[in-house]
Amino acid sequence: MKRVILHSDINSFYVSVELLERPELRGRPVAVGGDVEARHGIILAKSEEAKRCGVKTGMVLWQARQLCPELTVLRPHYEKYEAVSRAARAIYADFTDRQEPFGLDESWLDITGCHAWKDGYLAAQEVRRRMRRELGLTVSVGVSWNKAFAKLGSDYKKPDAVTEFRRDNFKELVWPLPVGALLFAGPASCRALGAMGIRTVGQLALADPETLRLRLGKGGLTLYRYANGWDESPVRRFDCPPEVKSIGNSTTPPRDLHCEADVRRVMLALAEEVAGRLRAERMLAGQVEVAVRDAVSLRWTGHQAVLDRPTDITRELFQRAMALFDQLHTWPAALRGLGLRTAALRPSGGPEQMDLFTDYAARDGQRRIDAAVDAIRAKYGKKAIRYLGAAKSEELPHEKCSFAER
Repeated sequence: MKRVILHSDINSFYVSVELLERPELRGRPVAVGGDVEARHGIILAKSEEAKRCGVKTGMVLWQARQLCPELTVLRPHYEKYEAVSRAARAIYADFTDRQEPFGLDESWLDITGCHAWKDGYLAAQEVRRRMRRELGLTVSVGVSWNKAFAKLGSDYKKPDAVTEFRRDNFKELVWPLPVGALLFAGPASCRALGAMGIRTVGQLALADPETLRLRLGKGGLTLYRYANGWDESPVRRFDCPPEVKSIGNSTTPPRDLHCEADVRRVMLALAEEVAGRLRAERMLAGQVEVAVRDAVSLRWTGHQAVLDRPTDITRELFQRAMALFDQLHTWPAALRGLGLRTAALRPSGGPEQMDLFTDYAARDGQRRIDAAVDAIRAKYGKKAIRYLGAAKSEELPHEKCSFAER
């Protein structure tokens, strides 16, 4: 049976939700941004009017205001966005039980075999009408026979539009697009493809797959399949959560980190958060990555390592993260941000290969401590208890020191 996949993307989601309560700002350049004082002052979403002025998502607020002095910046209200996202999913549920969210503002819908909607283009137009009528929001919808092209279709024409890529027109419409338009074609992949002379989707589709595999690994073959329309990945039911492949967190403190003492405070807080999420998901991490963002170039750089034994223990995760950080001896004197991510996850509670050199009694003790902390936080809130020395980013002391101080 021919698949019919829709991808619905709510236009300028955060801004659009805010304008529901601020209609007087419609038609003006508006953005939703973070907290400047807490140094989370970046553009999270922008209106079409702000976009035409050159404002981009991820741009710091002062740069955005230089490009667009009349820009109105609103604070984010995530509880509103979650409520609207739930309302949108309720509308999608009237079309199909196979809807897979891709963030709060995007969803794939598989209407294959739905007798009420045999024509994907007509179904997409009805999605647009209902979203506008019931929620006051506009959406761009892509229609195709696979998820990758449906997503590309929702990006192809904005705002408030429907684009259909069929087997008889995708080469004409899709292949001239830059490779960066494809799903999961990030900056690093685009640079690698550009070095091979591949800059359009069509060039990628006609490239040698073995060369792509050697240069980009599995990701290269995935992009090759997407370019040719060979994406057969299913649209999951909404009540089937996606597989958790990594768990991590990062932060930008209110001031730069100038010494290892600063890093230890923030890293311990990150380790608490990440380890707690691992335990909540009943997963063990087999790999850990530390990322730092220097205060000069503002670029993130990561360093990762495989753990000797998978863990969900806060202290073990913190100690391994600090060992990784100590290997980053070439970083500049000040750090703007810090991140911790775990990967190579596996379910906890399974068999474990033991050895003669591990103090398993001490590990069991740490696990009991973590379990007690989790229980207290579940009952009294996350702020009820924490490790001594852990500092949330907003609580970082304002005294400065030097990385030379060990």
